[in-house]
Amino acid sequence: MKITRLPVDHPEAVAVLREYVDDVAGRYYGRQATDDEIDRALAEDPSDDVVLFFLARQGEQVLGCVGVRFPEPAVAELTRMFVKPAARGTGLASALLRTAEEEAARNGAQVMRLDTRSDLVEARALYAKHGYQEVEPYGERLYADHFFVKNILAARRV
Repeated sequence: MKITRLPVDHPEAVAVLREYVDDVAGRYYGRQATDDEIDRALAEDPSDDVVLFFLARQGEQVLGCVGVRFPEPAVAELTRMFVKPAARGTGLASALLRTAEEEAARNGAQVMRLDTRSDLVEARALYAKHGYQEVEPYGERLYADHFFVKNILAARRV
């Protein structure tokens, strides 16, 4: 398995982001999302402010992705964390999370924050396992029920 960085508007990134939206929207709707719903979701919450974007691959097959935004000085925000169903339970999500944290810290971030939904139980468990603490909402977010923060600078020193 290999994790590589590429621009968020790269065709492979766009394709996996559509799969990500299909997965999370499908959970939200309780059915597979339509192309129109995926397009609408991507327009409502665009990825154009994602500064760091990583793909995980096994050979040529894309297995997942993660992105990082920098909304404030020294603050990184994890976004677009996705592992395809066939690769879940393999440790890939942890590897993507570590990569995002390390690269965010290299780019000046001291803390990483993120938000997620109540129905994404696996995501919440992953973040708690990796030292994220649930906090009060730090902003208005579409579809966000839970907000987390981690001091990634302190975590790198351990």
